[in-house]
Amino acid sequence: MEKTPRGTSVGVDDPYEFAGVCDYLTGEGRCRYAFDHYGHDPEFARERARDEYECPVVDPESDWEWADCPHFRSRNHDRECVRCGLEEKRLAGEGGRPLLEEHHLSYAADGETLSHEITVYLCRWCHAKVHDSWARITDDVAPDPEAIAELEGRRDRELDELSFESAATRYDPNEG
Repeated sequence: MEKTPRGTSVGVDDPYEFAGVCDYLTGEGRCRYAFDHYGHDPEFARERARDEYECPVVDPESDWEWADCPHFRSRNHDRECVRCGLEEKRLAGEGGRPLLEEHHLSYAADGETLSHEITVYLCRWCHAKVHDSWARITDDVAPDPEAIAELEGRRDRELDELSFESAATRYDPNEG
């Protein structure tokens, strides 16, 4: 199983199983990284420019895969835990700890060079289990009872905030 630089588990054998489309890929199949970050890797950018910035992974005549691209990045944008399905519930103005945390599946392969960024969301409880034990992201689990309690507490606070109380109810002319 893949490990972090500190030796803790990331919960997967192959991070590319969880990788989606590259974050730098445009809707037209172009590589935005080569265009926007030309100075970071001029050789790569020149090569992409020669091909009109076409991404070689989506080119049907190419045998490239996401792992072949030196600048591949895939971050999950679904705001739910990929392990247990718990959905994020953030309240405006509330500085509480988020229910979901980014979980990086890909680290430095040789101990020095950062490999591709592949990131998913895990709830705090699943995140701890994956890093602190042999738990896997692919485990078929339900949300932790503490996670459900925290989510329901946030929903209750949200409903309290959205509830309407008329002035007649709030103001009692017999008081005071």
